[in-house]
Amino acid sequence: MGLTKSEIFTDEQNRMALIAKAFGHPARIAILQHLFKLNSCVCGDLVSEIGLAQPTISQHLKELKNLKIIKGNIEGTSVCYCIDQKEWQNIKHMFLQFFEQEPVVNGDCC
Repeated sequence: MGLTKSEIFTDEQNRMALIAKAFGHPARIAILQHLFKLNSCVCGDLVSEIGLAQPTISQHLKELKNLKIIKGNIEGTSVCYCIDQKEWQNIKHMFLQFFEQEPVVNGDCC
């Protein structure tokens, strides 16, 4: 299997690809949607809400936390998660700039 050669791409291109990969799993989308809907920290009811086993939920939370999309605070014996609002604004801005691009049209390109 070949190398991805991520070092030849910009930091922003690599970051966007990692975030897009995280968004590529429906469980992570469901977790984010649930966190947005509650607009508060969640301390453990994700298993019943999402319908996956605790270890699976924990792995998805870990991926989202590693990308700084969510943050967690320790409260007693559990970790409570919420959207990192500052990072979410950065992600939105980055993807909006990307999706607002328009191709330069020089006649019929294909």
